[in-house]
Amino acid sequence: MALSIYRLLFHSLRKYPGPVTARMSSLYAAFYAFRTDLHLKAWQNHANYGPVVRQGPNRLVFNSFNALRDIYQNERITKSRAYLVSQRAPGAYGLFNAIDRHLHQKKRKLLGPVVNDRSIRTFEPTMIDQIDIFIRQLLLSCQKEPLAPINMTKRFSYLTMDIMGYFVFGYPLDLQTEATNRFMIDATPNFFLNVALQLPVLGSIRLSNYRYLRVLLRGSKYRNTLRKMIRNRLAEGEDVKSSLLFMTDSLRVSENDDIFIEEIRSEATFLLSAGSDTMSTWLSALFFYLSRNQECYQRLTREIRGAFRCASEIQSGPRLANCYYLRSCLDETLRMSPPIPGTLWRKQVDDDNGQAEPLIIDGHHIPSGTEVGVNIYSLHHNEEYFPEPFTFRPERFLADGLEAGKVSKDGFAPFSLGARGCIGKSMAYQEASLIVAKTLWYFDFEKAQGSAGKLGEVRTKDAGSRQERAGEYQIYDVFGAAHDGPCLSFRPREDYVKELVEGVKRID
Repeated sequence: MALSIYRLLFHSLRKYPGPVTARMSSLYAAFYAFRTDLHLKAWQNHANYGPVVRQGPNRLVFNSFNALRDIYQNERITKSRAYLVSQRAPGAYGLFNAIDRHLHQKKRKLLGPVVNDRSIRTFEPTMIDQIDIFIRQLLLSCQKEPLAPINMTKRFSYLTMDIMGYFVFGYPLDLQTEATNRFMIDATPNFFLNVALQLPVLGSIRLSNYRYLRVLLRGSKYRNTLRKMIRNRLAEGEDVKSSLLFMTDSLRVSENDDIFIEEIRSEATFLLSAGSDTMSTWLSALFFYLSRNQECYQRLTREIRGAFRCASEIQSGPRLANCYYLRSCLDETLRMSPPIPGTLWRKQVDDDNGQAEPLIIDGHHIPSGTEVGVNIYSLHHNEEYFPEPFTFRPERFLADGLEAGKVSKDGFAPFSLGARGCIGKSMAYQEASLIVAKTLWYFDFEKAQGSAGKLGEVRTKDAGSRQERAGEYQIYDVFGAAHDGPCLSFRPREDYVKELVEGVKRID
């Protein structure tokens, strides 16, 4: 009781507004994280309390571009210690939980050659092969049962995990054509991670039981498959271990394969899920919005089919890059349904004497030790940057759009900013562009009929007191975004799918 009174009346953050329960306890945010709607609660709190909200006893969440820049492009700020709940063992650090900036920089530098433009170009034929399998599987479904509803969350999850399996380890998971490894899709318990991240104390005590909980949830099949993937990669040659150095805890190569595999397994899990879960969310949301916004769908279809003469021309290069409406649709989807919809918590770094210089975030003097962040979902739905924020309007990202310019671009940060921004951004845009272009080249699609067609829509009980979200794709905040649907019905373009028939017969 005394602690609650102190936090309400005497704490250094007492002047900042927010729900009473949030100002008293971190359990407030953990509760909504458990409900998977913390991103919506953050958005509602900004509507009720303003651009700076006290979301925990020692946490402030902001809703402005100035704060975004001041926090995530600031060398004096690093990740919150709450991220340490994801450690597999004390002293073991990956890209996700490397609090020390210098260690993170070293790991990121080692990862750079893996995701640079040259590596992505080299990998593109493999990526296109997987996309072609995706197209053939859609055609096979159409041939078996015309206009049957197809759940795009499942299809995109299979596709993106297959791509990441090849990209990270050169391993054929074959989720698109076989059921054997499909358990990998549901084997990343980010839900519990998100709840734990809202309780900073867990990062301080390094809750070891969370590590065992993750192992329990993933199960032995996941661990064994991942070990098989790593061993498959190691079998390629002596220099492979050095190429996987960025995944290690100590940045040193172990001569013992079993020790090495155990050390990089956690980072491998992070890379596989980071590259597949986010892409699945992005693509599922885009197809949801296209199926419900016919003008956008028709305009994008015309652009894709007018840019290429045949499917083999759909690859990275000037033609794809000049599909500006495609890029604007991708960006508008990321704005409305960000694959990481929550708050990435940060904290000021103390100097060598344990002291910290005054920290100013969007004009606010932040007391030392305060954790700060910007909620991406709230920022992307901030009317100051994006008028009519719950309307899918790709034109806002076009150079000649009515709202184009600095305002919209300033408030757009789906990949975060600064030294810890997503290093795979270029590959993500390439992958999404190729998948969308190839799908629209071969197929027309629409929302499925009946109850199946409603999958992915915001449910009334989830919409809150305001109804702006009626046309929004339903995502659930589990650090990443959980989702289901949309269900779509596809029609092959008969004159263009003939070249796929033989491929379908081979797969079948």
